[in-house]
Amino acid sequence: MDLKKVNKDLEAIILKKNELNALTYDHKDYDDVEEELHDLEDDFLDAYGDELEEVLDQVHVKIDADNDVLLPIAYVGSFYKTAGKNADGTHQFDVAEGQGVSIESGKYKSADTRLIFLPNPLRLILTNGKDKKIVVWGEGQ
Repeated sequence: MDLKKVNKDLEAIILKKNELNALTYDHKDYDDVEEELHDLEDDFLDAYGDELEEVLDQVHVKIDADNDVLLPIAYVGSFYKTAGKNADGTHQFDVAEGQGVSIESGKYKSADTRLIFLPNPLRLILTNGKDKKIVVWGEGQ
């Protein structure tokens, strides 16, 4: 799996989700942007779904998750906070509160434990409570 390509495609999905979230349902472009987002998500699953499901399965075992592994696109939040740009021009993102897949884990007892993908660099973050963020998979690991 080409992690740089996965990262680029994930960033495109996140930018499109943020664009869609900025529109109201009655905006003239809402339906077109939503269709573009669904196409990006479908392409993402077609290209990386099987491999990312294996990654997610390994992470679920690693963190002692009681939940079933969902489709990888479920681990992409519906909204991300932008946090500037990297030196190479790619966007920096931070996890918005309440985003990601809720996880029940024997290792992490917080009532709000979640898994979410972040790009630049590509990684899967476990959030535990409001402030604790742990990289559980990603580039360089």
